[in-house]
Amino acid sequence: MPRIARLLPLFLLPALGASLLHAESPSGGRQLQVNPQTGLDTHDGITQPVKTIARGVRLAQPGDTLNLAPGLYHESLDLSLKMGEPDKPITVDGHGAVLDGSEPVRAAEWESLGQGLYRKIKIIPSMNPAVVGRWFFLWDGKMNHMGRTSKGPSAALKKPEDLKPDQWTYVAEENAFYLKLPEGQDLDTANIRYPARSNGVIFAGKGAHVTVRNVTSTHVWNDGFNVHGAQRSLRFENIAAIECGDDGFSAHEDAQCEIDGFVSMGNSTGLCDVGESVTHYRNVFIKDCIGHDVFFIGLDHSLENAVVESRASSAFSFDGGRLPEGKTANLRVKNLHLLRTGDGIKEIRLGSRGKFEADRCTFEGLNVTATPGASVRFQSSVITGARKPNIVIWANTTWAGGTNVYDIGSLRVDKATFTASTFTEFQKLVSSETDSRWDAASTAPSSIGADPAVLAKLRRE
Repeated sequence: MPRIARLLPLFLLPALGASLLHAESPSGGRQLQVNPQTGLDTHDGITQPVKTIARGVRLAQPGDTLNLAPGLYHESLDLSLKMGEPDKPITVDGHGAVLDGSEPVRAAEWESLGQGLYRKIKIIPSMNPAVVGRWFFLWDGKMNHMGRTSKGPSAALKKPEDLKPDQWTYVAEENAFYLKLPEGQDLDTANIRYPARSNGVIFAGKGAHVTVRNVTSTHVWNDGFNVHGAQRSLRFENIAAIECGDDGFSAHEDAQCEIDGFVSMGNSTGLCDVGESVTHYRNVFIKDCIGHDVFFIGLDHSLENAVVESRASSAFSFDGGRLPEGKTANLRVKNLHLLRTGDGIKEIRLGSRGKFEADRCTFEGLNVTATPGASVRFQSSVITGARKPNIVIWANTTWAGGTNVYDIGSLRVDKATFTASTFTEFQKLVSSETDSRWDAASTAPSSIGADPAVLAKLRRE
């Protein structure tokens, strides 16, 4: 089984073996085929497959389904400006296809400086600090970030002369990357790759009524799924983003997306939706992120049936402060198990001008901080952890809830601190939480907290 397939939870694996369809699509459109091994871009894609995804996308019209032959593609899926119709969407079915953004480092393209040090000027056409901040090399199949990541703590770039074997750096004045190998090792046999492409799946400009399913994006320097512009009625089903330089999924501006079945692993950020975006996620699994696990700073979002195994430097952030005046961000989470598996206790940070609602969730090993201007409601949820988390509610914050279990170390509202014995005073202060309690999580009934039976299929086995 390919490495990417081994990483995916079981609920995504059936898509990897899906066969290509040749009948008409349900919307009455055509079935187009892409096959890099047997296709030619001079073919029509119907009687004979085309070779490249780009050619298939150009051919796709409202109602059509573009079928990718299962396999590895060193090509992005760019659906910018594609317009389906309400009853005739354009559908791309990857059938388990993997879009790999990396290319091999070849000795012929690098300058040898001696003692295992190599240099490459202008590795990609356009380089800037944002790209460098997301950069990595794949060193024998493993991501080498040099302690740097997007949206997280990053070490300073080293000087070329300070590199040790199996390290890299970048010198802006030269627009050059440097690699250091053990002296005597050949660059062509070192098995090093670099992220040549920015995103795996791309939407930009104006688009509508497009569905993408059964596709994995990996090893791009930016996002696995990158959505920009006035996008309407975009739908994503059974998708995955693995080891990307920035976000697994990211919607920008006022893009509107529905995502059902999403795996994000080893990315800098699991998902990050910004601007006035509207996104609704169901059946999500996030693990091994570096900068942020979950980051919502868009307009309206929901997350239902999700497991987030938090290892990133920042766990969960939601804020509406970047929206235009008069607009408030909304985030609804339901049946979410968010648990800290990395070192150190982190926080769920709920920011200004944001309305946050949690229903039947379990938050484990994470502090909760509600900052001024936030509106927060917990319902039938559990906050717990082996190391008891703390809840901090700032002044000018609206807090409400009910039927919750708080298995916590401390609870503070502005300058007032509450304990298990004074929890009733907190209930009076917030005029709610009357049927909530400060108690051990083990005593919570099965109707409170995330439903393990529903979430079991999202977890890797």
